[in-house]
Amino acid sequence: MTEECTAREVLDRVGSKWSIAIIVAAAQGPVRFTELERSIAGISRRMLALTLRNLERDGLLTRTVFPTVPPRVEYLATDLSREIYDALVTLTTWAERHRAEIALARAAYDRRALE
Repeated sequence: MTEECTAREVLDRVGSKWSIAIIVAAAQGPVRFTELERSIAGISRRMLALTLRNLERDGLLTRTVFPTVPPRVEYLATDLSREIYDALVTLTTWAERHRAEIALARAAYDRRALE
């Protein structure tokens, strides 16, 4: 039996800060766990592993294990996640461009709330 996914569930998965960073990185080409861990500030090993599993489960990443010692594992964005790549890059670029303005707005709001 196929489990139905709501649009909200899909957006929750794709829109999470960790998922966005992973999809953007994996869309550039195969990426290893340790590369992701180093490049995504603030993510724990546990959260990275959980997010990778969920993205693979949702068909947004492929996981390839190479028979080496130790085993080498690479993740790559699927066609499904490459389709949303441009939107994710636009979103992250917008957030980076406006983070200072948003911080100022938050500070102003917090000052008014204390009055």
